[in-house]
Amino acid sequence: MSDQPRIAVLLPCFNEEATIAATVEGFRAALPSAAIYVYDNNSRDRTREIATAGGAIVRSERQQGKGHVVRRMFADIDADVYVMADGDLTYDPDSAQAMVDLLLADQLDMVVGTRRHDEKAAYRGGHVLGNQLFTGILGRLFGRSFSDIFSGYRVFSRRFVKSFPVLSSGFEIETEISVHALELRMPVGEVETAYISRPEGSQSKLSTFGDGWRILKTIATLYRTERPVLFFGAIAALLLVAALILAVPLIATYLDTGLVPRFPTAILVTGMIIVAVLCFFAGMILDTVTRGRREVRRLAYLSLAAPGDRRV
Repeated sequence: MSDQPRIAVLLPCFNEEATIAATVEGFRAALPSAAIYVYDNNSRDRTREIATAGGAIVRSERQQGKGHVVRRMFADIDADVYVMADGDLTYDPDSAQAMVDLLLADQLDMVVGTRRHDEKAAYRGGHVLGNQLFTGILGRLFGRSFSDIFSGYRVFSRRFVKSFPVLSSGFEIETEISVHALELRMPVGEVETAYISRPEGSQSKLSTFGDGWRILKTIATLYRTERPVLFFGAIAALLLVAALILAVPLIATYLDTGLVPRFPTAILVTGMIIVAVLCFFAGMILDTVTRGRREVRRLAYLSLAAPGDRRV
C-alpha cells in the first residue's frame, strides 16, 4: 500500500464555462497527484464539456443548490484528503498544497482557507460586513468560531467527510460545516489565501440579503437543535419575566383588597407561566436527545483513521 494519501479535489459548478478550465488546470498544477472532480449542478452552458476536455472527472447532481452537491460529493467519493473549492476561480489553487500539508502534519480534520481581500472587486462590502456579523454570532452561540465561516475553500479529512450528515441545500452549507466541526470538538486550522475577483463573463450566484436570511435561519435552527437547553431556556426565561411584570399589579391589588379584578390578565399570566415551564422541560428532554445524536456522530467520527494514520 502506498504511503501517499489519496487526494480528491471537489469543484461544485453551475454555469462556470468562463472559469472552469483555468480552475481545473490550476488545481492540477498545484496538486499533480490529486483526482479532480467537477460536479455540475444543472449548468445551461458548456461547463461539463470544458471540464471533461480539461481532464476532470465530471459528474452531475440534479437537485439544485450547493448543499445538495456537497452531500453527493461527500457520499460518492472515497479519498484520504478532500479539497473543496468553487469552480469560479475566486480561490487561489496555489494555496491548496499548504492547506493539505497542514492537515496532514497536524492530523487536523479541517483546514479553512481564510480569504484575504487584495482586490476590492473580489468581495463586496456588504459581504464583508455580513461575514463579520455572522462569524461573531456563531462565536457567541457556540463558544468559538473561525475567522471566515463562509469560505468555500476547505480541506477535509476522510473522517470529517464520512461523519458529516449534510442537511443544508444551498449556500448555508458552509455554516453547517463549521458548526459540525465545533460541536464535535474537531482539531481544525486556518490558512490565509488570496480571494480573486471573478474573470469577465463570470457572475456571482450569491444574493446578499436572500442568502444572508437563509444563513441566519440555519444558525438559529442549528442552535435550537444543538443547544436546546439554552434555546428553550431563553424562551422560558423571557416568558417568565413578562409574566412576573404583568403579575406585579395583580399581586399588589390582591394584597390591598383581597380581590383579583382583572381576570383576563390573571389568566394570561397563568398561561405564560405554564408555557414557560413546558419550554424549560422541552429543552431538558431535547438536550438528552441531542447528546445521544452527538455521541453517535462522535463514534462514527472515531471509527475512521486520522489523516496520515494507516490503521490495519
